[in-house]
Formats: sequence, structure tokens, C-alpha cells
Amino acid sequence: MASSAALAAVRRVREIAGRKATADDVDACLSDGEPVIFKGMVADWPAVAEGRESVGRAMAYLLGFAGTRDVVVYRGEAGIDGRFFYNDTLTAMNFSASRAPLASVFDTLGRSADAATTDAVYVGSTDVDAYLPGLRAENDLDTAALFAGARPIVSLWMGNQTMAAAHFDISNNLACCLVGRRRFTLFPPDQVANLYPGPLEPTPGGQVVSMVDFRTPDFVRYPAARQALDAARVAELDPGDVLIYPALWWHQVEALDSFNVMMNYWWNPVPDFIDTPMHALQLAMMSLRDRPRAEKDAWRSLFDYYIFGDAEAPAAHLPAHARGALAPMDDRLARRLRAQLLQRLNR
Repeated sequence: MASSAALAAVRRVREIAGRKATADDVDACLSDGEPVIFKGMVADWPAVAEGRESVGRAMAYLLGFAGTRDVVVYRGEAGIDGRFFYNDTLTAMNFSASRAPLASVFDTLGRSADAATTDAVYVGSTDVDAYLPGLRAENDLDTAALFAGARPIVSLWMGNQTMAAAHFDISNNLACCLVGRRRFTLFPPDQVANLYPGPLEPTPGGQVVSMVDFRTPDFVRYPAARQALDAARVAELDPGDVLIYPALWWHQVEALDSFNVMMNYWWNPVPDFIDTPMHALQLAMMSLRDRPRAEKDAWRSLFDYYIFGDAEAPAAHLPAHARGALAPMDDRLARRLRAQLLQRLNR
């Protein structure tokens, strides 16, 4: 894998050692808008202990929970340097995807672990309960306490020395490093213009990714990447460490050892009827982006008033029966708005 010399001067994510994260810590991370590492928070998990013994012990432990469903495995040739990305012309991906039993994937990883050059092999975003039932009975967080009742999506990530290009997720993330070391390079949401986002579709993993490889950034082609690195934070994770960071933070993720396992928890502290803002962004591209500048500025004022300002202010001067869509959102109102929107879009 390529050198990460460009990251040497980037400031480090704050670390807290000697205790586990609480709900207050999670809330502070999200409200402050700053990532934080809890050193050794899940060091007592059996999966971490097996990984410390050996790669073979870690694999055998995980296979003990493998169900009958084949996992999705991504493979890239050694020449991609572990970076799952586009081909040189952005006309296709530089890797392939297929399904295989987890035992077969581990067999491949075990045979290639000591090779100087090897294909990149990656099992990403695998639903833990569906594909490794029972694993969370021995390796899990108190999600009800940490996430204020929100139901997290819990996924497993396994592979050799691979890298996910910088991208953002629409959910908050708590990432548990179980086997091997990982490096996260994180960028605040306001750095989007300095990250040179690629095509909206297709994408390597479902989310738009930065065109910049921050291990060895090309500052001639992407000069504003220097500003992005000035604002970046780097998190170096050992087995047992936990990284927490807010939604919409961009993150480049490097798995640094011959075998790596991470479990992550995605969650949003909003009810299920709250739709994804990505739909609003897509609608705005269709309806707002290409309007005259003065008109766009006027619409910005409306969005500030109705969306980004005080949620209660637009309805405060209206009687309850006249508030309509300005009333507090609930499942019934969300369904009504969705139906109205669909009807108008299908006109």
C-alpha cells in the first residue's frame, strides 16, 4: 500500500483512555461536531482477544458464527494498491464483485497474507445479524443506552490491506476496530469543495467519493486538497479502539494489516418517518441549481426560514388548525407530504 507521508502533519483525533464512552460522550461528539477515539473501549470483546492471538484464531472465531448465506466480496488486482475506486477513464470500477462463502474468502486471505504483492480482497458493510448470527451476543455495545433508543445498523468489514476513498455517510458512525489496525482520515463537511467529489453515479460503494488519494495527493491536479488536509483529522486505531464521528464527515479508511476486521454502528437520532436529505438534494438539483443567481439567493432565504432556522418560528404566529406542513413532523404528516410530492412529480 502506498505511503501516507502526506498525512504525517495532519492533526490527530482526540483520544480518551481508561473508560468506555457514555451517552453523554456520544451527544457531546455530535453537538461539538468533532470525532473522538475511545482507546481500548472494546478490548475485552472475544473477537479482539482472538485477533491478538493470531489471524487464524480470529478467522476461526468468526467462522463459528457464519450462516449459510454467501457474503459479497470485492476483489481488485494488486495494481490498484488496495484502493477500491474507478478505472483510469471513470467508465467502470477497478474491481469486481461476487458472492462466496465466508470460509472461501478467509481461505484466500489466509493464503495471501504473507505475499509481498497480493490482490485486494474486501467484504464490506455486511449485516452482522443476517450473516454472522450470534456474533453480537458476545461482541456488542449497549446500543439502547448509547444511542438514546435509536436503532443502529450494525455492519462488519473484513479484508486485507484495502482502502475506501474519502466519502460521507448520512448517519453518525461508531466504528470498532476488532482485528488489525485502521487509519481514518476525516474531513469536516464544509471541506466538500476542497475534496473534489467524483460522479454522483455510479460510485464504488453507493456514496460519492473524493477523487483525491490522500495517501499520495496530486496537488497539481487537485490544488485545493491542501486546504482539505489543513482541516483534516487522522485517527489511528489499534484493535479494541472505538472511533465516533458525526454524520456527513468525509472519511478515507485504510486497513493497514494483512487481515482486518471492523464492526460499525450507523445511527440517526430521528424517527423512521424522517426521510433522507439526499432526496431533497436530488430534487434541488432538478429544480433550483440552474436558476438565475438572484433567484437562487431568494430561495436560499426561504430555505433558511423554513428549513435551516428555528423549526418552530414559521408556525408560531398561526393557529394550530392552520399550520399544515408547518406542524411538528409525525408519521401521518410525513406520509401526506410524500404522497403530495409523488403526485406533483408524476404530473
